[in-house]
Amino acid sequence: MIDSFEKIPVRISSTPKEGVRLAALEIANLIREKQALNQLCVLGLATGSTPIGLYAELVRLHKEEGLSFKNVVTFNLDEYYTIDRDAFQSYWSFMHRHLFNYIDILPENINIPNGEIERDVIKQYCLQYDERIEQAGGIDLQVLGIGLNGHIGFNEPGSSLFSSTRLVTLQNSTRIANARDFQSISHVPRMAITMGIHTIMKAKKVLLLAWGNKASIIAKSVEGPVTEQVPASLLQQHPDCTFIIDAMASVELTRFKSPWLAGGCEWTNQMIKRAVVNISLKLNKPILSLTTKDYNENGLSDLIVEKGDAYEINLQVYYMLRDSITGWPGGKPNVVLPTHPERSSPYPKRCLIFSPHPDDDIISMGGTFMRLVEQGHQVQVAYQTSGNIAVTDEFVTRFMDFAVGFEHLFDIDSNKSQTILTEAKEYLSSKRLHQVDSPEIRAIKGLIRRCEAKATARYAGLADEQVHFLNLPFYETGTIEKKPMGEKDIDITIQLLRKIQPHQVYCAGDLADPHGTHRVCLDIVFESIKRIKAAGDEWIKDCWVWLYKGAWQEWDIDEIQMAIPMSPDQVVKKRFGIFIHQSQKDAVPFQGSDTREFWQRAEMRNACTADLYAQLGMTKYAAMEAFVRWHF
Repeated sequence: MIDSFEKIPVRISSTPKEGVRLAALEIANLIREKQALNQLCVLGLATGSTPIGLYAELVRLHKEEGLSFKNVVTFNLDEYYTIDRDAFQSYWSFMHRHLFNYIDILPENINIPNGEIERDVIKQYCLQYDERIEQAGGIDLQVLGIGLNGHIGFNEPGSSLFSSTRLVTLQNSTRIANARDFQSISHVPRMAITMGIHTIMKAKKVLLLAWGNKASIIAKSVEGPVTEQVPASLLQQHPDCTFIIDAMASVELTRFKSPWLAGGCEWTNQMIKRAVVNISLKLNKPILSLTTKDYNENGLSDLIVEKGDAYEINLQVYYMLRDSITGWPGGKPNVVLPTHPERSSPYPKRCLIFSPHPDDDIISMGGTFMRLVEQGHQVQVAYQTSGNIAVTDEFVTRFMDFAVGFEHLFDIDSNKSQTILTEAKEYLSSKRLHQVDSPEIRAIKGLIRRCEAKATARYAGLADEQVHFLNLPFYETGTIEKKPMGEKDIDITIQLLRKIQPHQVYCAGDLADPHGTHRVCLDIVFESIKRIKAAGDEWIKDCWVWLYKGAWQEWDIDEIQMAIPMSPDQVVKKRFGIFIHQSQKDAVPFQGSDTREFWQRAEMRNACTADLYAQLGMTKYAAMEAFVRWHF
């Protein structure tokens, strides 16, 4: 069913895994229908992080349920230009690495644009690519992802509805987003060959998949006007297009963001808070200054009818926001505060902070971290992964030079360390782009990050025995692409939780991390806690879980259940804690689409949260860190 604001059918799954199954089932059913008719099934395929799970599910269907791909012909959307076919980042490599190597598709039925084609024959080559699609009978089902700027394939904003397969120049925002697959943006190709929008629109059916931090562009694409400035919005004109998205990618749709505009809204306290915060920010008026006229003119007349008085509604939401602000993240001892976000007892609490990478703790909740320590709680931090891929090669030789020099300085036999340094220099000097580091290099990079994390924890007031390095196995691939959550990851996490038996757990709910590590780390914590609860451990009944967000985004103001204010001095103290992570400063290998350093992102995000609270009529603080409680 299409929501009244949505001009394209949108199917929302609770998780990307569920969405992947929906899409894979549709593709599998089409393949089997074509097989029954003894016909070819022509699929248009996409690349990028979004369809990886889809291809894994199709591989599973092939291996476990006998789905054959012998009647399948594929045409990929795009390819970088220029790029060697065998390069790790090429889409030819991507497709074989994730799909083609594991199914029974005939090699001659695989079509991927050639990123090595000579420049003077590209126009003819692109014409022939479209002709091959037509000769195959046209695309039966086209799989798409979507860029943050709305691009589909590599059709950037401004691409014509009538464009065919062609060579295009990539926008800088696209290159920055795709830098996750390269050592730096300077290595990302500036051009690509892509199917045109006209080519895509000729597909008989289109499935567009989107997970995570795509909510804003999804809303623009399905609810906004049809415009070439948002290429995905052109799919509103396709006769059979469906968006399959997860819950996180759906939050900006009107039926979720402003359901009172779509009708049939149930006025829970949380919904009232969302609605009032929404119009307060929209009108740039403090909550206590909103009038009945404001409510009526902004789609909230039903709320006035139900509650009867704008002033009482204003007070209700004002108190909800006020009561979320506290300087006592572990609860204020010996005081009964029924509306406080946290319990007063027990005091002190055992607090366990899970940090996906060795710096997420200080970046995301450094002020809260240090305040918990200062207020006498028994704080421990668990670094879930080594973070070794995010260390530049230069840091390896820098620290090895120090190790050798240290031994020379104190007349310690440095033969072994000198040998390791020499071998490391030789290895790195001949290292190819995106080549997986040797185990020794990875170990050194992991040690660098471990030392930085320990130093930061000491800076925050912890002893070494309060710091845990889990080195979860899912992360240790040596590449950007990680393995799924495994039993060993869960076992390690359960053991630590049972050892500490925390009253508070803090973990990263920031699923906008561009490489998915935060998502996997969160799933591991969730699964571990669920298993402990199912096993009947008594201590888990007294454990509360608080989710923070990281360098990539912040909670919406109406979602925040605990906001920890920070003074200007505390902001600076947190900044200096982030600076300890020197390997992540200045030139970060995998920075995502944001070119600011992590400390700058954190300060801007924390200041923005404080500004929003002030705009709504609360006390003005220098900065705030925000949390949402997870109930299990």
